[in-house]
Amino acid sequence: MGRFLHSSFPLLVFVAVALTFQSLQASDPELTKDFQVPAGMNAADIDGKFFTSEALKNVTPNTASPFATVTTANLVAPAKAPFLAVDGLGVSMALLQYPPGTVNPPHTHPRGTELLYIIEGTLDVGLVDTTNKLFTNTLYKGDIFAFPKGLVHFQIIC
Repeated sequence: MGRFLHSSFPLLVFVAVALTFQSLQASDPELTKDFQVPAGMNAADIDGKFFTSEALKNVTPNTASPFATVTTANLVAPAKAPFLAVDGLGVSMALLQYPPGTVNPPHTHPRGTELLYIIEGTLDVGLVDTTNKLFTNTLYKGDIFAFPKGLVHFQIIC
C-alpha cells in the first residue's frame, strides 16, 4: 500500500495543482458600493449634477488632422472638469473622431467592454472572438456596437 501511494504521489500533486489553477480567475473586484464619494465631499450634498458631465458639450469637429482624435471624458481628463462620478466604477468614456482614411488598429481592453455609438457618418468595425472567428459590420448614424471585454477589435473609415 505504501509503495502504491509513494509511486502515485506525483500524479496526485499534479491533479491537485491542475484543479487549483482551473478554479483561479483574474478580474477586477466586484463593486462594493453604489458609487465613490470624492474626498472632501459630503455624500448628502451629492445630487443629479454629480452624475452629469459636460466634457463633450463643446467639442469641435476634427477637420484639420489626418489622424483620429480622442477627447476623453472620464476621471482623469479633462483636468479642468474630471467626471468624478465614474471613479471606481470601472468605466471610461471618450469621443473618437475619424477623418476619412483612418484606422484604429487592432487592440483590446482586457478590463472592460467597449460600446461604440455613431453620431454621424459610417464606420467599418470588426472583432475577433476566442475561436478566431472574425465579426465585421458597417455602422451608420445612430448604431451602437459592443466590443466584448478582452477581444481584439478595430475600426476603419474609408
